[in-house]
Amino acid sequence: MARAYLRRYGVVLKQLLAREADPPPWRDLLLVYRRLEARGEIRGGRFVGGLSGEQFALPEAVGQLRAVRRREKAGTLISLSAADPLNLTGLVTPGERIPAITSNRVLYEDGVPLAAIEAGTARSLATYDQSRAPEIERALVRRRVSPALGR
Repeated sequence: MARAYLRRYGVVLKQLLAREADPPPWRDLLLVYRRLEARGEIRGGRFVGGLSGEQFALPEAVGQLRAVRRREKAGTLISLSAADPLNLTGLVTPGERIPAITSNRVLYEDGVPLAAIEAGTARSLATYDQSRAPEIERALVRRRVSPALGR
């Protein structure tokens, strides 16, 4: 399980276990992660700012996190199902959790949650210029069609 969490998230911290259905106790995972760190297979440290406790990461994830931190903000909007494992709203980002229900959606801009749809109702999760509201709402509800299905 410890290795599966590392492959899934790249960085593992206690708060992420709240997302899992039946996770092992954190103390058991800590023993495995500390052993892997001692062998040089993973890195220990503070990778996700604003969260306390021990954190462990795959070496390639550390490099990717550094690259993302240095990158300029592109303003790219990404809409995800709230059931997607990448929905870490309320766990890694500030604010309330968005329940992991497939009909719920979360819209991110450069990794920051902007808006969500819960129970069919859209709501703002961050402040933004209200002139962008139609664009944000379109991006939130838009569902992309697979290129294979669009033929």
